[in-house]
Amino acid sequence: MNASDHDAKRRESGTDFMPKFDANGLLCAVVIDHASKDILMVAFMDSEALEATIETGVAHFHSRSRGRLWKKGESSGNVLQVREMRVDCDQDALILVCDPAGPTCHTGARSCFYRGLNRETGQLETS
Repeated sequence: MNASDHDAKRRESGTDFMPKFDANGLLCAVVIDHASKDILMVAFMDSEALEATIETGVAHFHSRSRGRLWKKGESSGNVLQVREMRVDCDQDALILVCDPAGPTCHTGARSCFYRGLNRETGQLETS
């Protein structure tokens, strides 16, 4: 087994946390509500955001539009207290199980997924 195969095996079935960042240095992070299990948002984390989240217990992300670390709720106060972090099999995506301190979406909606696609009309409908 070569080193690459060994790392893949450790990443997929071992106990070591070995985040696999993409070419841009990012991981996908899906945020769900601890109480309702609803999906609240999807964002990206770089190594700095991941470290800050682990250290503080508050969700931090990488803002692609601002090109910097972003603490969710830094201006609104609607922080996400992280209860649990789950990692997928190849460690390139995370689920953050959180207690939200208010609306998660910047629009003021509880979740960023407040619209559904009507397949018949092709239009978005607020749910």
